Amino acid sequence: MNAGYVTAIAALAGAALGGLTSFANSWATLHAQMKAQRLASSKSRPRKLYKQFIDEASRTYVDALVHDNLDISRLVGIYALISRMRVLSSQIVIESAAGIAILITDTYFQPNKTPAELQAMMHSGGVDPLREFSDVCRNELETDLFA
Repeated sequence: MNAGYVTAIAALAGAALGGLTSFANSWATLHAQMKAQRLASSKSRPRKLYKQFIDEASRTYVDALVHDNLDISRLVGIYALISRMRVLSSQIVIESAAGIAILITDTYFQPNKTPAELQAMMHSGGVDPLREFSDVCRNELETDLFA
């Protein structure tokens, strides 16, 4: 065999090996980036859902404190959010959200609060029914970050 052929084959093999290595490296990098993107996307979905629930439940709870007309459309929105949580969240988050929905419903059947009563509730911390829910959600999100 001619020495020129050996040199040519060695050069072609080196080029093929270098190209294959470059391809494998690019594929591994792209795969890792896509996995990180999927993970970030899966974390943002529950966060958005929890934010929507907190916004809707807060508005409805304040409405329940000062009005005695039960607003069914607001409760439907809250229960729809709870149902969406059943797909993405742990049982403790769902139970906490359901407890808030019950509290809101019960509040509509209590006497309306006066501004002085609302002020007293603010100072005693009685106007924060979502604190436990927020803590449970934060704990779940932090646990998922480290999992």
